[in-house]
Parts: sequence; C-alpha cells; structure tokens
Amino acid sequence: MKNKLYVIGMGPGGPELMSRKADRLLGGCDTIIGYTVYVDLLRERYPGKEFLTTPMTQEAKRCEMAFAEAQKGKCVAMVCSGDAGVYGMSGLMLEIGAAFPEIEVEVVPGITAALSGGAVLGAPLTHDFAVISLSDRLTPWEKIEKRLRAAAEADFSICIYNPASKGRPDYLKRACGILLETLPPERVCGTVENIGREGESSRLYTLAELKDAQVNMFTTVFIGNSMTREIGGRMVTPRGYRI
Repeated sequence: MKNKLYVIGMGPGGPELMSRKADRLLGGCDTIIGYTVYVDLLRERYPGKEFLTTPMTQEAKRCEMAFAEAQKGKCVAMVCSGDAGVYGMSGLMLEIGAAFPEIEVEVVPGITAALSGGAVLGAPLTHDFAVISLSDRLTPWEKIEKRLRAAAEADFSICIYNPASKGRPDYLKRACGILLETLPPERVCGTVENIGREGESSRLYTLAELKDAQVNMFTTVFIGNSMTREIGGRMVTPRGYRI
C-alpha cells in the first residue's frame, strides 16, 4: 500500500523466526529502513529493494527518513530486531508520526529476545517475569537499579537486555551485585548469545557465577525466580501444575 509505513519486528534475524505477515510485507514494500546491522540481515532475502540505514544513536533521523520516503508515495518498512514495541522503534515512530497525519502507520509484531532466547534455554519464563534493559543511554542508572531491586523482591524471573557494551563493560556485574542483595548466589541463571543467528550459544550459571560472565550487546540474560531449576541441562521455571 502506498503512503503507508510499516514498523516491523523482524525477530532474531533469520527468516524461520519471522512472522509470515512480516515476510509478506517486506517482500511487497518499496523501501526498507533500519539500523545498519539489522538491515544487512535482510539484503539477500529481499533483493531489488531500496535499503536505507542510519547508525546507532540516530533513531530520530531514521524515523524522519522513513516518513520522508512515505511522503513520496512509497510503501516503507522500518525494521527492528525482535519486536518493534520492545525496546524498538514503534513508540518513536508513532510520536514523530503525529506530524504526518496523511501517513498511516501499522505496527507488525515480532519475536523478542526474551521469547526466542528463553526457548533456547528451555522454559525460564513460564510464570510472571520482568524485562529490564541495562542500557543507561535513555534511562538513568538509578532507575535501572530501582527496577532490578523491585523485580528481585517481587520474585519475578528477570530477562536482561543490553547487559554490556564497550562503554559499559561492568554493568552486568553491577546488576548481579544488586540482585545478590536479595537473591541467593545459587539462583539458576542463563545466557544466550546471537539468538537465531550464526554463532548462537547458550550457557547456564548460578547468579554468583553470572556476575563474572563475559557478555555483550548480542547477549540476553535470564535470572530465574525462587522456583526455577535446572532439569536435564535446561532452565525451567515451573508454573505450578500438579504432576
């Protein structure tokens, strides 16, 4: 559809974990826009498309670019890794879209890392859970600390996004220190790196071991609740069914 903008969650990156609707819309659009790393995952599957990218920290520019292309009468897709509404671009697109009432925006869901990574580890999120990003680029670290403590005290399973980067190499260690104020050191935890992509790997830890784990921006971290345990090498949080 012309003069329409889709904000598409592309899942972890591979086509087998992308929704059929997302695949169909990407195949039918004129222009695909996104963060360089994510767009590069799509070039081979959608040849002949116009691809536009911006680097990290230029999210607003990327959104404005998408609306400018849609104003030209093009069908445009803004792509996000995982789900567009979980640390993705859908919120910013709708905010900026208020200035472009003639452009219709549709958000298309995708599989976020909490779900795809959880499937790799087993079943860590089958009860109530919290998702927390350790990136303090847009959220003050003091607020992140408060959320970590609240999630631990409420006995949520916790999924952590953006656990470390070159500029934040010790943030997971700091987060684990906060969690260890409330949680026992033997709490079952796990990590998954490069979910759904080449080089995918996973590992189970105790919370004490996790404090010194080597992670990066492509790692998703899982901390179990008081019921979580290791079963046959998998991380499992029982929901409470009677067996």
